[in-house]
Amino acid sequence: MSADVTVSGDATAHMDAAAELAASTTAYFRGLQGRICTAFEALEPSCRFEARSWSKPAGHRLQGGGESRVMRGAVFEKVGVNVSHVWGVLEPRSRAQVGGAEESDGRFLACGISLVAHMTNPYVPAVHMNLRYLATSRAWFGGGSDLTPTFPFEEDTQEFHEALRRACEGFRPGAYALFKAWCDRYFYLPHRQEPRGVGGIFFDDLMSDNPAAELAFVRAVGEAFLEVYPRIVARRKDTPYDEEARERLLWKRGRYVEFNLVYDRGTRFGFSTDADPEAYLMSLPPLVRW
Repeated sequence: MSADVTVSGDATAHMDAAAELAASTTAYFRGLQGRICTAFEALEPSCRFEARSWSKPAGHRLQGGGESRVMRGAVFEKVGVNVSHVWGVLEPRSRAQVGGAEESDGRFLACGISLVAHMTNPYVPAVHMNLRYLATSRAWFGGGSDLTPTFPFEEDTQEFHEALRRACEGFRPGAYALFKAWCDRYFYLPHRQEPRGVGGIFFDDLMSDNPAAELAFVRAVGEAFLEVYPRIVARRKDTPYDEEARERLLWKRGRYVEFNLVYDRGTRFGFSTDADPEAYLMSLPPLVRW
């Protein structure tokens, strides 16, 4: 896969190697997408995910595409699980937003899985997960997962963090503490002076001479999410609630929207690449109040 831009032989070799890694990473993301959707459908009494594939036309500066899966039901008021794999040339005005893009004359490739679940029951926490690989003049992995309850339960918070801590253990010493603190800083609303939720982990710009180790870590995070979140949903989904609790949920979602439209790097990257608006705005809830 290549873009219509003149680059040196070294740059071409770099992008070819990145493309090979992106292909294997995307294969994992697609498999994870399927397994997550199956696990979520098992918790939903009568609904199934609806899949929509998208791709850019030949000759467009962006190539590739992805698949968006969305389900709206009794338990999951709205949940989306998207996988994308795109490459091409960023517009000059967008290159400063992506590390290494100016040095690569805008040439880039990216793949990722992104998930956001907004729940009907106020006692079931909303959740986000994103895992990605991006290459310009350099290449790196990023991502993470975080929990956003309206009514926090210490049991849920501890179990969620413990699963992510175990995923970090085999990567490098101190990774969990580092990535937890990074998450707490990132998922913070400065204009509200409050955190978005109870955190999780966040990491970016992971690059070394051993990308296989970084991919193994990304996979471990994906597996940790699949292990822990359906269990939390099953525990809380039948909790009785009243209209007051539901109103508080809609208010909490307002904070979520503010963060995703103002601060979220993934949303900004989606706009800068002119990918699929329905995919990168999938995180917005169906109902919200301020």
